[in-house]
Amino acid sequence: MSHIVTRRQTLAAITASVGTSLSPNSLEAMPAPTAQPSFTICLNMSTIRGQKLGFVKELEAASKAGFRSVEIWIETLQTYLKTGATTADARKVLGDNGIKVENAIGFAPWIIDDEAARAKGLDQLKREMEMLAEVGCKRVATPPIGAQSPGSQKVDLYKAAERYRAILDLGDKTGVVPQLELWGFSPNLSRLSEVMFVAIESGHPSARVLLDIYHLYKGGSGNISLPLVGKSAIEVFHVNDYTANFTREKIVDADRVFPGDGVAPIRETLKLIKRTDQAIVVSLEVFNKDYYAQDALTVTKTAMAKMKTMVAGL
Repeated sequence: MSHIVTRRQTLAAITASVGTSLSPNSLEAMPAPTAQPSFTICLNMSTIRGQKLGFVKELEAASKAGFRSVEIWIETLQTYLKTGATTADARKVLGDNGIKVENAIGFAPWIIDDEAARAKGLDQLKREMEMLAEVGCKRVATPPIGAQSPGSQKVDLYKAAERYRAILDLGDKTGVVPQLELWGFSPNLSRLSEVMFVAIESGHPSARVLLDIYHLYKGGSGNISLPLVGKSAIEVFHVNDYTANFTREKIVDADRVFPGDGVAPIRETLKLIKRTDQAIVVSLEVFNKDYYAQDALTVTKTAMAKMKTMVAGL
């Protein structure tokens, strides 16, 4: 008998053995592979801030529209706590509505040159971080508040980096990471290059940047340089749209519209920043007076539909 095994016999043997090990029952037991989503849809409460609903009803309007992630405003949470509610109560409201707080919007003046005022700003931020930690929020937006008005003195970027490092150190103690926010209209931190310089020069591993479709346009950076931003630097990204009616110089916060209702290169931008290791939180942030005149639930349902379309297939 010949001991030579043909290629066809070998393949037949392998096929048989595979068929034995992968029986129909074992195939049914194997979990189907699931794709990691590239983006987590989120609602910034600025979108329904004009309705003046308060902390609880804002969350209810978001939840009923299907949002499971939100950005809250610190002032709204503080107002709720002043009614006698506790941070434990806030956590329960969040849990009851099936919502996670991805980030918080606050305005502590951490970047300014005035040392005394900056010290008060850091104390304010520390207290706000501690409060946010108690409700389960792990991030806080830190824009160049106090140095954002027209005519504000330009802050030395090396000093800004030192000051950002100082609040990142606060984040180490509180468990809430400050997200360095770009504001396109501001004399300070209006350009992607400035924000990235401060983040990198801080020399802190937790440094993160909070960018925005509108602010990238308003500040003149656009999205062309986004591939140069390390993917780990972006965890939250603000989305919105703008129409062709407004030039970069004339457009203001209130002119932002729902994604898909304008000409902003939103999907192209999201393709540039998407990560494979974790989902980026894409949060709708608009301040549109026409939306504020509508019922909040109508706005949140429209927002969810627009956001789903925005990320479809990305």
